[in-house]
Amino acid sequence: MGIVSVIFYQRRPVIVMTQLSNRISSVDRTLLLLGDRWIYLILGEAFFGVHGYDEFQSRLGIATNILSNRLKKLVKHGIMEKEKNPKDGRRFIYRLTKKGLNLYPIPLAMMSWGDRWLSGTDGPPLILHHKSCGKSFQPVMCCSECGEAINARDVSFTYTLGAHKTSKR
Repeated sequence: MGIVSVIFYQRRPVIVMTQLSNRISSVDRTLLLLGDRWIYLILGEAFFGVHGYDEFQSRLGIATNILSNRLKKLVKHGIMEKEKNPKDGRRFIYRLTKKGLNLYPIPLAMMSWGDRWLSGTDGPPLILHHKSCGKSFQPVMCCSECGEAINARDVSFTYTLGAHKTSKR
């Protein structure tokens, strides 16, 4: 069971999850920030090179209030930055920050899983190509020390001090 807070929004009580489980983890913290379908779709478009509000809106078919809310959240948490559009100073563009670009392995892993388990007979909808070598590839998570591919049965863990501290959200 998660930890909840009650806040008031427009004079109405709203229940907000501040922790998804009793165990503090980076996955828990990441899901609290990014665990929303629209966030992932916006990030996906950003990785495809979309920067403009109108382009996000038209490509995703997302309601403008939801898009505005999610972009504000991504900017607030340093995942995207908002800047004036140099071609039209009345509009803004959104760019992934270093922190945002560092999220790239997450949608790659989700895409790889979806390609394997959900593609059907037509195969995956996208083929990835590595610009450096020109070859198509499958994303693989590997050990930073030995380079061997990682799977769930090959990993153990140790709790650290960060597992016992609560962080302000």
